[in-house]
Amino acid sequence: MAQNIYDQADFFEGYSRLDRSVQGLDGAPEWPALRAMLPKVDGLSIVDLGCGFGWFCRWAREHGAKEVLGLDLSEKMLARARAAGSDRNINYERADLDELSLPKGRFDLAYSSPYTMSAMSHGCSRLFIRLSSPAGSSTFSTEHPIFMAPTNPGWSVDVAGRKTWPVDRYLVEGPRTTDWLAPGVVKHHRTIGTTLNHLIQAGFTIGHVGEFRPTDAQIAARPELAEELERPMFLLVQARR
Repeated sequence: MAQNIYDQADFFEGYSRLDRSVQGLDGAPEWPALRAMLPKVDGLSIVDLGCGFGWFCRWAREHGAKEVLGLDLSEKMLARARAAGSDRNINYERADLDELSLPKGRFDLAYSSPYTMSAMSHGCSRLFIRLSSPAGSSTFSTEHPIFMAPTNPGWSVDVAGRKTWPVDRYLVEGPRTTDWLAPGVVKHHRTIGTTLNHLIQAGFTIGHVGEFRPTDAQIAARPELAEELERPMFLLVQARR
């Protein structure tokens, strides 16, 4: 079973204060780039893997999705999603994505946003393959493998006094434990090559790959985002069958 850190009180409290938790999709700096990679959702059946507070589920319905299934392991997340409003065409269900079993080819679009994929021992690729219809697609974002593989949190300084982002054993994949919002958070590190090759080997065509870069306008509005120019924080992927 995947780690259910989100139902831990201190973690959930910290996560609830993040911009993406308070402001929804507009508070996620990578959202405009990820949104541009999505197909038109009008009339689609969609599954949101790791739906959290249900922000994307509601956005998809507002833009014409026929039905949306939001899956999450956290009862606290699902309770917050359900409290945000009722829609008979949005269903929220508790599920361990590492052990999920749903009808094959059920959905036109499988979607996932941070930080779902890094919490899964096998990643989302297997689920995308099973859940997407023969003509379906998947669009997801995940913590960039470079961002997930630091020796220590934060910056290091080299002998010339320049800030550098530390990377530790990037090519060694597997679980890594870090302190983020709470101690002992387990994330599963895998390289970009592993993620993309799993999709390719399963018959997906990679439509677009992005490494999140904040725009000048975003940096002007939120100066702290200038740090993201030093190393990518998110990997964004669109794939089609």
